[in-house]
Amino acid sequence: MFDLVIRGDRVVTPNGAGAYDVAIQADNIAAVAAAGTFTEQHAARIIDATGKIVMPGGIDPHVHCKWYSPQPDGSVIYTDPPSVVSRAALYGGTTTLIDFARWTHGSTIQEAIDKRHEDWRGQCYCDYSYHVMVEGALPTEIFEQLGQAVRDGYPTVKIFTTDITPSRRGRMVDFGDIWEVFQVVARERGLCVMHGEDNDIVMHMYEKLIREGRVGFEHMAEVHNAMSEDMSFRRVLALAQNVPGIALYFMHVSAANGVQAVREARERGLPVYAETLHQYLMYTAEDYKRPNGQMYHTYPSLKSQADQNELWAGTLDGTVHTVATDEVCCSLNVKTIGKRIDDTTGGNVGVEPRLAIMYTEMVGRRGYSLEKFVDLVSSNAAKIMGLYPRKGALVPGADADIAVLDPAKRTIVRKEMLHEQDYSPWEGHEVYVWPSLTVLRGKVVMEEGVLHATPSDGTYLLRRISDEILAGACRL
Repeated sequence: MFDLVIRGDRVVTPNGAGAYDVAIQADNIAAVAAAGTFTEQHAARIIDATGKIVMPGGIDPHVHCKWYSPQPDGSVIYTDPPSVVSRAALYGGTTTLIDFARWTHGSTIQEAIDKRHEDWRGQCYCDYSYHVMVEGALPTEIFEQLGQAVRDGYPTVKIFTTDITPSRRGRMVDFGDIWEVFQVVARERGLCVMHGEDNDIVMHMYEKLIREGRVGFEHMAEVHNAMSEDMSFRRVLALAQNVPGIALYFMHVSAANGVQAVREARERGLPVYAETLHQYLMYTAEDYKRPNGQMYHTYPSLKSQADQNELWAGTLDGTVHTVATDEVCCSLNVKTIGKRIDDTTGGNVGVEPRLAIMYTEMVGRRGYSLEKFVDLVSSNAAKIMGLYPRKGALVPGADADIAVLDPAKRTIVRKEMLHEQDYSPWEGHEVYVWPSLTVLRGKVVMEEGVLHATPSDGTYLLRRISDEILAGACRL
């Protein structure tokens, strides 16, 4: 007898959306069969999700929990921990988060991973993993440590091509060291995840605007501009062409020419993948002028309407593969305390409403198929990041991670209905669905707004990048 069967008429599988029974035994999906195949004789419980959307649990490949956040007065705080963000994720139908293990000078890569495990282990409601982050001038011993990390199941390495702000000097990795990292990661069959902005342009624009007295955060798009993204992406891609076997994932693509650089690289057969954020798809630099306009900011900056239009086009033509959040969960006071181009807090509170907002914008307003929507918020991240088909697919043998979205719960997003912080940049947005059920590895962890999970439910996910992703041959 199965533990649970979820029956629906819009169940999204790798073979398309249709009427199916999804049977669950222990942690896994045991069978996917035509709707009505299984009866009360076959399962301890049957949930009828007719009229709803049944999909793999959401995967957010870009979050920052308990994250180091420098403040304008020179102090440092840490943003909300995994226990807060992962709980909100389950309420929103997301069952897997990928954060970062930040290496700093004076430690080893393994020490950075171990420290991050201390922050997460026993404190996460959903499943999770990390990208390994390196920064600054890299000592020679770090390269073999990175190779060992990839071999051990930590296969994605985050690299910055800019310091981001003048106060964060030392974040950028120079191109000689990037070249060395690429060679190690390619040899060990991992993936490099890139924050791509041209540091010379970014720092020049900080100096220029400060000199001119135009220091308000509303000028952010002039500093973190589209040209900077274009120059950095193309330089990174030129380097990658000289490192056989390297695969790249550009995080938080924000500009039209970033999309075009990825598109051209993929047309040349390079295994290059792109992520955008739901705030880039929904907001532009004009939104900085709104009250508390810092709410909408992350790094790189919001761009123009034309840039946003090209991001949407990229989600349709297969250039943009994932929609993440760059989650940084902090209070409205922390988010808005910075008023200048050089002290505004990045990141956003957005993991909970991501699925509902993207379903509304993609399926509801733009006519995307359910399959395309699921690819962008779940399946593609699983494939690129080395989790598929364990995650991101309703297939036998996969983890039973399932989200059910209910069109009868069409509503207006209000911060009071969310479970993260005291504000939401999505306040006032109409959404056409809202999650009514979340299942994590066979356990019903959220049902009709009631949480049934504990902070010890989440498990760490070791990963391996597939040969198809490394070769650029995977269908996304």
